[in-house]
Amino acid sequence: MADAYSFVKGGKLKLKGEKTKKKHKKHKKRKHEETEGGDGDATDTLQHGGWWRVSKHKEITGSIAIELGENCYIQAQDNGLFSTGPHREIGEGPDPTEEITAVYISDTKIALKSGYGKYVSVDSDGKVVGRSDAIGSREQWEPVFQEGKTALLGCNSCFLSKEESTGDIVCRSKTAGTEEMLAIRSNAVKEYVSEIPKEEKGKIKDTEINYVKKFQSFEDRRLLISKEDVSALKKAKKSGDFHEVMLDRREKMKADRYCK
Repeated sequence: MADAYSFVKGGKLKLKGEKTKKKHKKHKKRKHEETEGGDGDATDTLQHGGWWRVSKHKEITGSIAIELGENCYIQAQDNGLFSTGPHREIGEGPDPTEEITAVYISDTKIALKSGYGKYVSVDSDGKVVGRSDAIGSREQWEPVFQEGKTALLGCNSCFLSKEESTGDIVCRSKTAGTEEMLAIRSNAVKEYVSEIPKEEKGKIKDTEINYVKKFQSFEDRRLLISKEDVSALKKAKKSGDFHEVMLDRREKMKADRYCK
């Protein structure tokens, strides 16, 4: 099944009843889970049958599912309208009929293609419909990410949500409240990007040599490496002042173009 959705207008989410709040420092472990794929992300992915939560525009590509409500996904109907499918059990992912194909348009916008091979748009009544054969301005959508929350903005500058009285998926709210919050999920293989600088991959001594090569001016065309034991570097790496100690060692050797 194919599936794709696109967005049109971006910017900061205007949350209903939003008040200015004091910023609180997040617990280190919590921050790690949210931003670096810690246990929180892994648990969430397992609970959704391997479908992980998208947090960046560039991750929205290929087969996706839009979770609107706890373990409920948007589903295309044969009449061109959309509703939400049945509640899925913990550990169960979306049904193939709930999968959508995301098509990249720009750095901010995407298009969505339903399993019926039609592009998704918003009609004059604000209903989300999948009846277009090509991508035009009405078929463009914009995913908006803010403070861990996600919403989808349609071509009419309204956010996607479910109308409880009819069950239809619509775009009728200019602001994003609880009903407009959703999750875009993907089951694509997620690439792991190492946060360790390439200079620091390898042994401690290799790391020091790499940084000397990076910052040395090479006026005399010789590589100037500290003769001091690397045990001080090992200790510094554990204490958190690794780069400062390396800089001191380079300064003593006059092997850094930024040293005085």
